[in-house]
Amino acid sequence: MKQILQDMAKGGTTVTEAPVPQCSKGHLLISTNTSLISAGTERMLVGFGKASMLDKARQQPDKVKMVLEKVQTDGLLTTYDAVKSKLAQPLPLGYCNVGVVHEVGVGVDNFKVGDRVVSNGPHADMVKVPKNLCAKIPDNVTDEAASFTVVASIGLQGIRLAQPTIGESFVVTGAGLIGLLTIQMLRANGCRVLAIDFDQSKLELAKQFGAEVCNLAKGEDPVAAGLAFSRGAGVDGVIITASTKVSDPVTQAARMSRKRGRIILVGVTGLELNRADFYEKELSFQVSCSYGPGRYDAAYEEKGQDYPVGFVRWTEQRNFVAVLDMLAAYTLNVDALITHRFEFEDAPKAYDVLTQDKSGLGILLQYSSPVETRLEKHVILNPIHIEPKNAVVGFIGAGNYASRILIPAFKKASSQLHTIVTSGGINGVIHGEKAGFAEASTDIDALLNNKDINTVAIATRHNSHAYFVEKALAANKNVFVEKPIALTIAEIEKIEQVYNRNIEKDQFSRVMVGFNRRFAPQVQKMKSLLNSVKEPKSFIMTMNAGAIPADHWTQDNTVGGGRIIGEACHFIDLMRFLAGSKIVSVQARRMGDTDAVQVLEDKASITLGFEDGSFGTIFYLANGASNFPKERVEIFTAGRVLQLDNFRKLKGFGWPGFSKMNLWRQDKGQDACAAAFVASIRDGKEAPIPADEIFEVARITIQATEILRSQA
Repeated sequence: MKQILQDMAKGGTTVTEAPVPQCSKGHLLISTNTSLISAGTERMLVGFGKASMLDKARQQPDKVKMVLEKVQTDGLLTTYDAVKSKLAQPLPLGYCNVGVVHEVGVGVDNFKVGDRVVSNGPHADMVKVPKNLCAKIPDNVTDEAASFTVVASIGLQGIRLAQPTIGESFVVTGAGLIGLLTIQMLRANGCRVLAIDFDQSKLELAKQFGAEVCNLAKGEDPVAAGLAFSRGAGVDGVIITASTKVSDPVTQAARMSRKRGRIILVGVTGLELNRADFYEKELSFQVSCSYGPGRYDAAYEEKGQDYPVGFVRWTEQRNFVAVLDMLAAYTLNVDALITHRFEFEDAPKAYDVLTQDKSGLGILLQYSSPVETRLEKHVILNPIHIEPKNAVVGFIGAGNYASRILIPAFKKASSQLHTIVTSGGINGVIHGEKAGFAEASTDIDALLNNKDINTVAIATRHNSHAYFVEKALAANKNVFVEKPIALTIAEIEKIEQVYNRNIEKDQFSRVMVGFNRRFAPQVQKMKSLLNSVKEPKSFIMTMNAGAIPADHWTQDNTVGGGRIIGEACHFIDLMRFLAGSKIVSVQARRMGDTDAVQVLEDKASITLGFEDGSFGTIFYLANGASNFPKERVEIFTAGRVLQLDNFRKLKGFGWPGFSKMNLWRQDKGQDACAAAFVASIRDGKEAPIPADEIFEVARITIQATEILRSQA
């Protein structure tokens, strides 16, 4: 397949070849016929990509604040690498897609192969989209007309929030694509409409759709125009669909509104508001969220859980259907909005028009390539010559951590990067080309059955780790899995069975979890110092993890396993390593329920007892200050203390010949961890972490989590 990507670092727009996405549960795989470039949103993204680093910072002051906080805790060099890596990731463009269903995933009942559908899929000739973000197209609605459905739904959601009634007077500020669609839908609601814009050609279209107009370019006063339009009473509502950095549209909306008028922000504006403008009239101001209820709700969009129609009449999918019904009834006229048509392969020319011709509205991309040419599951990137004794690696997953940290670590370790598999395909190509993989694919079975590949690295969501580890071991591959190795004791037992079966058959394959902290240079120094002490040790490990939303996938026990299994396992392993002794007891306590604190597993303590008499407590806390060290390790033993902050500053107290070991750059041991694993394969040695320790830490982590959950 092919897909459009925007380079956010240098500003280029490209059509990129990628493997066809896998059709997963609850999704549709769609062969695209037409897609619409969203003039406002995509012009903004392309412009941001072309902007200098300074201009990018000016446009995102909230992100700048986050960067400065990260510098305080992680250091300048680490932060710089993170920002540079983030900007280096191209962004898929588009969300107005029309095509034909090619494949239906498990759990999808109301769509079938051959259905013509609209979706919020990107500009690609094959797209995978959740079922709740798709809608069937009526027979009398053309593909071109249907491609306006999603942008029209954005305007429709704003209208629903404004709750217009027949005869009311409404102002639409910004007569762009969404604004012109909004005008038509307000007219269909029986409202009188005034359109405000700087562009006379767009205002002429607004007139064609039944609106009165105010041209700001001619110096016309929008407040006076609004008051005159409302016959002196003040307008009933204002829907702002403009995109601007200034606050003028909101200020003007307040001043032209009647008492208790409604103002809905659909576009993007500055929000420096004058309290008096709103206070005296008791105005309502609301920001509209995209296509409607369900947007950004993972349960609705990703898991396919619909809202009951009796409680939520208009979801984003039902808004799609409503727009399609209006198109079928010719209530919406989109033909007049089409200004340009391009073949999909000529997309860079379309984006040149988008950025250079501000009058462009409906820019359509047309997809004419045969469907059978879009279905390749493998794309050759950089052919390699196989070195049999080396670690020849296939990666499953290319998310943020894999692309920024894990893949570069394996590359530095001089492994051979063979195949990278992702469910969507495009991420595999983006990161595969950059890292030097031989191939990008969406076919996991082909990776596992490839005899050239002797090692599999797994960096997917946590709930799939155990499944992939088991399959990879069964295929007699060496396995490196990002933590955790499993979410349940039953999963651990299955993995152990396959691992032991391989040993019994003399089919030696390594299993390794990415517990990188034990490989960090400062931790290695701590270990060497502790080896000279024969007394038990006391550990205090503090993870100032920071809060993340309760609905984030890592907080979902069935997907991410929760933050203890998903993250605190690092420190259980680290304590096990530094103690050098088996864990014989585990206790845990989490923060109790109060009105001010949401009960989650991310504010908890875990106390471990060791066979040699050592003990330690891990504090995993999401309620601390962001400028306090994120990770602190303290060890007390034999009248001596070690203190490590953020894997940058190590202090020794009472240690003969040692007082400190500081680093210019934070080093959590990721590179050394991958290097040790690759070296074990190349040298024919055991994995760097013994398998029994890996399984022990996994069991203890799950045991601690179960204790915490029993306290709910």
